[in-house]
This record gives sequence, structure tokens and C-alpha cells, in this order.
Amino acid sequence: MRENPLVLHVLGARPNFVKAAPVVRGLADLGIRQAIVHTGQHYDALMSDVFFADLGLPEPIANLAVGSGSHARQTAALLTGLEEVVERHGPDLVVVYGDVNSTLAAILVCAKLHVPTAHVEAGLRSFDREMPEEVNRVVTDALADILLVTSPDGLSHLAGEGVPASKVHLVGNPMIDSLFSALPRLDPEPVKARLGLPERYAVATLHRPANVDDPESARELVEAVLAVAEQVPVVVPLHPRGRTRLAEAGLVTGENLSIIDPLGYVDFLSLVRGAALVVTDSGGVQEETTMLGVPCLTVRANTERPITITHGTNRLVTPASLPAEASKALADGAATPSGELPPLWDGAAGPRIARVIEAWLRGDNLSPASQGVPPVTS
Repeated sequence: MRENPLVLHVLGARPNFVKAAPVVRGLADLGIRQAIVHTGQHYDALMSDVFFADLGLPEPIANLAVGSGSHARQTAALLTGLEEVVERHGPDLVVVYGDVNSTLAAILVCAKLHVPTAHVEAGLRSFDREMPEEVNRVVTDALADILLVTSPDGLSHLAGEGVPASKVHLVGNPMIDSLFSALPRLDPEPVKARLGLPERYAVATLHRPANVDDPESARELVEAVLAVAEQVPVVVPLHPRGRTRLAEAGLVTGENLSIIDPLGYVDFLSLVRGAALVVTDSGGVQEETTMLGVPCLTVRANTERPITITHGTNRLVTPASLPAEASKALADGAATPSGELPPLWDGAAGPRIARVIEAWLRGDNLSPASQGVPPVTS
């Protein structure tokens, strides 16, 4: 490696920004040169710009502005744009996050250009290849040089896929770092007042292809959400993806149901913190509700984050079972995580990841037995 190596972060969607912020801070504390590429996969200001501001991320050196489109068209645009950026800047390591198309495109570009890569949130599996995110996860982990794992189940998944232990490091969850950093700013009252919400309300976030792309699936989901809204007022910060399909199925503002634009990071988590219930199909929200102690019903057949069920406040539901499960959750009241919190979800994942990257850049041999993570000192 050269004397002043460059680490390049590729970010495409709002969950990427949340995961990257603690890593960027950790590397900055170590004096490592770094830069961010924003692919523009989430292009709305409320889906990206406000997240950069809320999380204190530096301005990106490039914004590819790929926008939306089919998986093929979006990935093709990402491949072309990222290849040019990587060739121009010559990074020593590219860090990718999560399971979005930007992550898949970056890992493919770097594999072809022989640029080393690190994957934050490696090893998550739903074992459902019909999910485009699952395909992205498997391909990314197969090609990455450093696999940074958020929970112990990821270690066994990667071992089962034959990934060498020397590549794998259990580091904890940087999304939880961002949540802990934001906690002092998470006040539900101003957001509730601005949105005209009562004391008791639910939040719903819905965007997964399996739920919103097919008209019949969208109709079933909307009927279930409307049934929940008969029990408690529901506010839906609606992702641009699927907005039209859900509206056609009847998800429109009405009595006890408020459809709003996406919120910034602090406003959204403030809203979640004050909620009596969260209904979601998002991965990150399952983790955030686990830490905030908010009952979470995930409208999916499976989850790549089973630790949010075994250690958290999350339950899987179907559209058909959602109204009854919501009634039970509302009657039970505030949730508490089941047993101990997930290991290393302690707000120090960013520094751990930074130390793994620093050691790799120096050429140190990291011990698989310890996962290469020395104890964090205060």
C-alpha cells in the first residue's frame, strides 16, 4: 500500500448513510484519508441530503445521480459511473454497506479492477433468493476481501459458504452507533405536534418489492394497515418506491391514517421512539426498534435479522395476521428486548471497523480467533 492510502465509501441509500457515519468518524480519528461517493440511488432530498446533514457526513466527491429504474437499468448505470470514479481516484480500499444495488455494483466494479473491498453488514441472510437484496448480499460477500459482521449468526452463515475465517471480523452494528449518538436529539413531541398526532399512534414503513410491486399483494397489505388504523392512528412516511401502487390500493390520508413524505434521520427516529407500535418491512427499522424498546411487527415471511426476534422486540407477521398481532402488541404496551441485547451492539462498532481497516492497510495479520477486534478503550 502507498504511504497515504485512500479509503473510498460507496453510499447509495439512506440505510447506507446511517451505517457509514460511525465508520467515517472512526477512520477520521485514526487520520486515514477517505472520501465518499454518493450514487444517488436515493435521490430525493428527504432520502439523502438531510441524512448527510443529520449524520454529519462530509460532502461526497461525486454524486452519480442514477435515480430509480428497473434493477437492470439502475445497476447498469451504477456499474458505468462507479467504474469511472474508481479508476479516476485509485482507492486502496473501497467500503460498501448493506445490500442495495449500489453495493452490488461497487463490488462487481472493484472485483474487475482488482481493487480490494470491505463489506459492512456482511453475513446477513434471509435465505430467500426471491429478494433482490439477498442476491446482492450473497454476491457481495463472495467477492469482498474484508467481511465486517454485525451479529454472530453472520459468522456461521459465512463459514457455511466457505468464506475463509481470516477475512471475517465480528465488529457489531454501526447503525446502533448512529442511534446512540442521536438519542439526546430524539424528542417525539415536536414531530408529533408538527404532524398533528395524538399521544398514542403507530408508525408504518412499507416499500419491499414483495409487498408493493404486485397489485394483489399491495391490496392485501393496505387492507391490513387500514385495519390497524381502526385501532390506533397510523402515520406512514412513504418511500417513493411503491407510492403510486399503494395509493391505487387505497393507502391515502383519511381518518386515523396520515400519509407523509419521508422524514430525516432524527425526525424519523423521534417519531419511532414515541410510537406505541411500528409496522415495517425494512431491515434497519427492526434493529432500531429493538434498541428503543418499541414493539415492531415486520410484514415479511422471513428476516435476515433474526437477532431482532431472539434478542429484540420484533415479530414476523403476514398481512392477514397483522391486525390481530397489532391488537395484541397495543394491549401489551411498551416492549422490552428479550434477554440480553445483541453482542457488540454497544455504540462502538465504528471504531472497531476503523481499527480493522487500519490494520489491514498496514498489512497486519488479524487473528480470526479474536476476529481482529482489540478491546475498545474509553
